[in-house]
Amino acid sequence: MAIRTIDELIADVPAFGGLREDQLAMIAGCATNVQFEADRYLFRQDDEANTFYVMRSGAVALELFVPAHQPVTLQTLHEGDLLGWSWLFPPYRWQFDAHVLEPTRAISFDGACLRGKCDTDHELGYELMRRFAQVMVERLQATSIQLVDVYGRRA
Repeated sequence: MAIRTIDELIADVPAFGGLREDQLAMIAGCATNVQFEADRYLFRQDDEANTFYVMRSGAVALELFVPAHQPVTLQTLHEGDLLGWSWLFPPYRWQFDAHVLEPTRAISFDGACLRGKCDTDHELGYELMRRFAQVMVERLQATSIQLVDVYGRRA
């Protein structure tokens, strides 16, 4: 198996499909490969959010703390999924917990680095915002379904 560069890995990410090569190169300049062991948290709700991830392998559960309940799993993310959108919006705080379920490899992106590049290249900023908006919609829909399930069980 040939070793692939970050640029090559990013080019295969569905969420980045259709971006120009120069835009992919700008994104890659803010990226690094990372690995996480199972049963740890990548981040917790309300912690500072200056990173996002593209899953390469493994599984990470997005969890929501609900008072008087166990954490509610909103979604489980796998290869190709984007993890994290809180880096885009002040005050840059995570909205959920991210619990690593099994050994996971990902590409980590420095959100501050990318925000700076988006400030100078508004077309790149628009493209990333458009793509992350879709992720936000999916996460909010999953959240509403899970909350109905949690509170529906109480009735």
